[in-house]
Amino acid sequence: MRCPFCGDNETKVIDSRLVAEGSQVRRRRECQREECRERFTTFEAPELVMPRLIKNNGSRQPFDEDKLRSGLLRALEKRPVSIETIEATVDRIKHELRATGERELPTQVVGELVMDALRELDDVAYVRFASVYRSFQDVNEFREEIERLDKNR
Repeated sequence: MRCPFCGDNETKVIDSRLVAEGSQVRRRRECQREECRERFTTFEAPELVMPRLIKNNGSRQPFDEDKLRSGLLRALEKRPVSIETIEATVDRIKHELRATGERELPTQVVGELVMDALRELDDVAYVRFASVYRSFQDVNEFREEIERLDKNR
C-alpha cells in the first residue's frame, strides 16, 4: 500500500479489525519511510460483481439494485413490512444472484427470486407483484394465484 503522504511503497499494518458486520476489514497502517512515519487507515472489502441480466428481447443490461429495491417497495407499499426487512431482502437476493457464479442471467431468475421473497414476506405484496410480473389479464388469474397461495400455506 502506498503512503498517501509521501508516496512511498513501504507501509506496515499496525492493526486490523472487522467492521460493517464483518463485510470489511479496517487496517491501521504506518509508513516505514524514516522521514515520514505517518499513520493512515484503509478499508478492504471484496469486489463482488453482479451478473448482467438478459432481457426477454435478448438485450443485456447491468444489474440495477435500485430497480430491484423500487419493485419491492412498490409491491410492499402500505404493507406492514419494515424498511430493514426490505433491505435485508435486497441483500439476500443479491447474494443469491452472485452465488449462481454466472456472468449473465435471464431477468426471469430475478423475478422468481423476488416472487419467492414476497411470498414469504407478505401475501398481498406477493399477489400485487405477481399480477404485474405475470401480466394477469382478468380477475380469474388473481383468484387462481390466491388459491395456489392458500393451498401452499
